[in-house]
Amino acid sequence: MSARQGMGHVLPGGTRRSAWPGARSFCPTLSVSMSSFFPLLQPLLEGSNAVYFVYHLETQQIIYVSAGYEHLTGDPAAHVNDDLPYWLERLHPDDREYLRYRFAHAAPGEVVQDVELRLAQPDEGTQFLSLTACRVAEPDGPGYLSGRLEDITRAKEMEINSQKFNTKKNATLEILSHDLATPLVLLQQLTDQLTQEVQGSLPESTQRLLELMERTSRQGLNLIRDFVDNEFLESANVELKWDRAALGVWMRTTVEEYQRAQPHLHLQVTLAVPAHPLYVRMDINKFQQVINNLLSNALKFTPDGGRIEVRVEAHPGVARVVVADTGIGIPSNLQPGLFERFTKARRPGLRGEKTTGLGMSVIKTIVELHGGQIWLDSAEGSGSTFTLEIPALPA
Repeated sequence: MSARQGMGHVLPGGTRRSAWPGARSFCPTLSVSMSSFFPLLQPLLEGSNAVYFVYHLETQQIIYVSAGYEHLTGDPAAHVNDDLPYWLERLHPDDREYLRYRFAHAAPGEVVQDVELRLAQPDEGTQFLSLTACRVAEPDGPGYLSGRLEDITRAKEMEINSQKFNTKKNATLEILSHDLATPLVLLQQLTDQLTQEVQGSLPESTQRLLELMERTSRQGLNLIRDFVDNEFLESANVELKWDRAALGVWMRTTVEEYQRAQPHLHLQVTLAVPAHPLYVRMDINKFQQVINNLLSNALKFTPDGGRIEVRVEAHPGVARVVVADTGIGIPSNLQPGLFERFTKARRPGLRGEKTTGLGMSVIKTIVELHGGQIWLDSAEGSGSTFTLEIPALPA
């Protein structure tokens, strides 16, 4: 049975002294033992829905757990050590390895913060937990692991849904811009041709009408492209929000939108990902914007009937994403300055899509903020292959 001792649940064999070793080292100017402050923390620990705990590394037993444990699990705190194998079994295998990696590389006394963990639910759902913990050394033993565990399932599900929505929204905008641009380009070209063929032989009012049609088509094209470009350029001006993410899963979320639109795009879009999850540290929304922009460029410069391939590859210590197309390629003289701001390599797409000359520089900036690099392999008339590489995390 658990026993109340001042605050929380001190499990059998545990004492408050052993649960909080080194309390006097909290502040060298204090002569009073930190134990005198424990009652002041009691309302916080006992009133919080988060779980505070102390784990004894030598005995592999939890010797203290706060009242939040019962709120989180529905089980009495006295059962925590009996429950522990069950929780570890439910922990996602990749997260178990990642947790070991984080603590193995943490310095003594370093606080490992906000490690997100996934627990399998009996209903096949996923429970998300956030762990912050610190290993506290003991002079004559392995010491303790003290920490805080919080259920973040609701917030995480909302975040994932928001990220999926943004990913699909950005892909849809690119696809729509392509679909809407095609008839406008055709109308603009037909109007130009008609104007040249009948120049001088039409009434002035009809001539003005043709000019209005051409101008309206051009403005419509610019409006569509400006809207999509602004969505992308704004992404470079927002602080990055880091997540540990399975790269292949998020690439699939993006590319599936393009695959569904293949009949309208008149292009084949393929995706290949590794058989095992490949984890990276990334800002999901910004990284997906990078992929969307690369796919958008491939759409612009690949004729109907062409092919766009996206590949996710695992290499030692890094993850690669390759976007290759069978388009018109990039002349060698334009390639050196391709990733510069307002690059001279900018040119309209095959369907008249305009470009700001900023897209590639923003892509390069975002990739570099992820600690990565991007490069190009292209030849005029032979398509283009963009490869970006960012550090991989342990599974």
